[in-house]
Amino acid sequence: MACGVDTSKASIFVQSHVRAHVELMWLLSSATPIGWLNRMIQFKEKSRKAGDENIGVGLLTYPVLMAADILLYQSDFVPVGEDQKQHLELTRELAERIPEALIPPAGARVMSLTDGLSKMSKSAPSDQSRINLLDPKDVIANKIKRCKTDSFPGLEFDNPDRPESNNLLSIYQVVTGRTKQEVAQECQDMNWGTFKNLLTDALIDHLDPIQVFPPKCDAFMISCIQLLIYYVVLKHLRCILLRYEEIISDAGYLDRVLAEGARKAAGIADVTVNNVYQAMGFLRR
Repeated sequence: MACGVDTSKASIFVQSHVRAHVELMWLLSSATPIGWLNRMIQFKEKSRKAGDENIGVGLLTYPVLMAADILLYQSDFVPVGEDQKQHLELTRELAERIPEALIPPAGARVMSLTDGLSKMSKSAPSDQSRINLLDPKDVIANKIKRCKTDSFPGLEFDNPDRPESNNLLSIYQVVTGRTKQEVAQECQDMNWGTFKNLLTDALIDHLDPIQVFPPKCDAFMISCIQLLIYYVVLKHLRCILLRYEEIISDAGYLDRVLAEGARKAAGIADVTVNNVYQAMGFLRR
């Protein structure tokens, strides 16, 4: 400040007082290849001089913290010395890498069953527009049967004039785990009726593990012991399902649970972090 930094224009603070720096650093670290850090010139020079036994992990990950410092405030200009140029380039690479890591190649944006140009949303007015995780089989079948299609022959991806075709093929690709090429080849000559049956079966199979349905009992296939075990498990899962329905019926309940859990956890974590700060001689607000 004595050198002319205007506090009305610049925010001056102790880095460790803003915990988001460390949080963002951790997130960035999860997307940073070790090889990138090992190539940092400053790390190689200092570790060569001091030896591996005398170098802490903090020196290796310092460039990631620097990236967090910059990206946290979406900085346009970063005044650094020439020796920091490589770290600045790493920051740029990490900024470009994060979206790639978080957006899957298929199914990143699932569109509505009633409008291939609108996002599928749980808050949409019409339940027909979406597949819910707990939709029964007959409801799924009915929704797919009634979903919007087009009058073009065959099915294809990526035709801007056929958003519904692209959307339904993408859903099929995600729930079957197949590649785009495999789905395109399998479905390109199908009519909508055939494909809708195929998609319905795939969706039901995909959602079946998280749903509870009674078994088709066959005296020759299921022993008394197996049937007894099944109904014990079914009773347990039924309790879970009822509790789930109870929880989601109260819109604010989960928010209150999460807030209270965070408050308790933070109280415990703060004691530990304060002890570490004190032991290492750092100042903490």
